[in-house]
Amino acid sequence: MLLANKQVAIVGGGPGGLTLARLLQLKGVNVKVYERDTDKDARLVGSPLDMHEGSGMAALIKAGLLDEFKKNFRPGADKKIIVNEQAVIQFSDHDTKPVEDFGNAAFHPEIDKGPLRNILLDSLQPGTVLWNRHFISLEAAGEGWQLRFKNADPAYADIVIAADGANSRIRPYLTDARPFYTGITMLEGNVHNAEKSVPTIYTLLNGGKLMAFGNEKNLLMGLKANGDLTFYATFKPAANWAASSGLEYSDNKQMLAWFRETYTGWSSAWYQLFEKASTPFIPRPITCMPLDQSWIPLPNLTMIGDAAHVMPPFAGEGANMAMLDALELSEYLTTGKYSAIHEAITAFENSMLKRAAVAARQSLDNGERMHSANALEQMLKIFS
Repeated sequence: MLLANKQVAIVGGGPGGLTLARLLQLKGVNVKVYERDTDKDARLVGSPLDMHEGSGMAALIKAGLLDEFKKNFRPGADKKIIVNEQAVIQFSDHDTKPVEDFGNAAFHPEIDKGPLRNILLDSLQPGTVLWNRHFISLEAAGEGWQLRFKNADPAYADIVIAADGANSRIRPYLTDARPFYTGITMLEGNVHNAEKSVPTIYTLLNGGKLMAFGNEKNLLMGLKANGDLTFYATFKPAANWAASSGLEYSDNKQMLAWFRETYTGWSSAWYQLFEKASTPFIPRPITCMPLDQSWIPLPNLTMIGDAAHVMPPFAGEGANMAMLDALELSEYLTTGKYSAIHEAITAFENSMLKRAAVAARQSLDNGERMHSANALEQMLKIFS
């Protein structure tokens, strides 16, 4: 096997990195995951993840984790409601969508980030993940790399795989390409105990997801298993809006005033989200790697997930692409099809970049549809 007696380092313990570690360990590979978070419960914010049949679910099945996933996914959380800016329902699949339909390509079961991370962590050998490892730099060392960290001793690896996200610090070792701003920013808010805090919205959600479209702006939201609600106000400001808006993101009254001014004509039913959200709100400029990117493959370094191909979230492909990267890279490196690691990495990157470009194009197109003048009509046509 190509990786016999090799030490593999994965930088980043998100879904892609942990899935890759699991798949490599199943083949007997020596692998360590270096994660910046201090522990497994850090930074598990944001919306749940929906797993797609040919990517995220395929990786979980190959990893032998389907049964654990079924114990932890959230039945019904993938059901959706589309409303207009007045919170009037225009579409709902709550009465037609099955609660469970594994094996159907249209079924996208949802799972919170914490349970998914725990499923993957519990599948790994003890000591695989090294927490509180803030990666700083790589230095060539023999035929491999010396990894340096801000707050821990250096570590050696024969092969390094970057799974360190959109702001990857390993990406520059492979390419000068940088993500570009897509023109869309998502302002994230979180509401604790939504049933009590925002009862009108909680009732409207009915346990699923909600998308509101109007005057080139959106509100997107969904519940977590613990009853908290995550919502996103998505719109098209200048690239530097997050820093130049002058808003105090920890001031609910100021953020509500911003919403009322920016989302002109939207129902007052939405105001409770901004009144009851925990602070601070988080502005997230949405970026995407160039669709035509390429680089010269190295024999001992590659990337997966957002590190390689960050894209907008408007097709639900981010985590799914990362986990599919993990599945494909593990196969390229361990099935014996290739005679050298360099050859396997080259083949993987060629395939991954083509596949990711298609997903990114879909995500970009969806983002434009969702923020168009007739977004509601376009999205109703798609879902109907």
